[in-house]
Amino acid sequence: MQYFVQQLINGLTLGSIYGLIAIGYTMVYGIIGMINFAHGDIFMVGAFTALIVFLILGALFYSVPVVIALLVMMIVAMLLTSLYNWTIEKVAYRPLRGSFRLAPLITAIGMSIALSNFVQVTQGPRNKPIPPMVSTVYNIEGISVSLKQIVIVIVTALLLALFWYLVNRTSLGRAQRACEQDRKMAALLGIDVDRTISITFVMGAALAAVAGTLFLMYYGVIAFSDGFTPGVKAFTAAVLGGIGSLPGAVLGGLMIGFIESMWSAYFSIDYKDVAAFSILAIVLIFLPSGILGRPEVEKV
Repeated sequence: MQYFVQQLINGLTLGSIYGLIAIGYTMVYGIIGMINFAHGDIFMVGAFTALIVFLILGALFYSVPVVIALLVMMIVAMLLTSLYNWTIEKVAYRPLRGSFRLAPLITAIGMSIALSNFVQVTQGPRNKPIPPMVSTVYNIEGISVSLKQIVIVIVTALLLALFWYLVNRTSLGRAQRACEQDRKMAALLGIDVDRTISITFVMGAALAAVAGTLFLMYYGVIAFSDGFTPGVKAFTAAVLGGIGSLPGAVLGGLMIGFIESMWSAYFSIDYKDVAAFSILAIVLIFLPSGILGRPEVEKV
């Protein structure tokens, strides 16, 4: 039982990171119906930005409190990735918004490759490690819970609550929901559709940057190729939870995290990805819209 609970805690931590990335996928898809496959690489860029900020802080100051260092890393990573995503949306996606459906998808894949190769050229192909930032571990009746795991879960819960409030209780959220239902009608009612979509991309990038910073803090290493696999799994989490639903994205992320953790613990770690995608296929057979997703209503 102790081992089982330990794996639950590990799965909760991993799933929280996937959930943060998945929210960005689901927000963009909910408004413009597009899968931003560059989102996983935005997560990776956020992690690298946090790494560079950490190294700069270490070089400039003899000692910086961990809380302040993490906050500075998150803020700078959020600002830079938001700028990246805003630029990508304006330059690469907006001109293709009225084109055939495959054009933005192909462009998104191209932007993903471009970002990955840009980081590989500028930062090198090797893994980039950092010293442990948070090493406190609590032992409760044979179960180990690290402080960084607690931080990840709390940050995910707070950000989910904040973004749920923004989407459901603010004027920006009303504009986003109006654009989700009908962009042309929203524009006729005075909503700046382009601005709303750009802000949505910025919000998704900010969440990906937080996830990248937490990923770096948790694992202590990052590489240029680390955007692809978490990005695909976060997309899987968004689909599993119900793409278009913020709580569904986090729920899907937690499910993927639990599946991976349990499969690695009790079966072969080599097939944990197969298990996660198999569960996705089984769930979508019975719930085509995902666990919390709403079925699409055709407008006539």
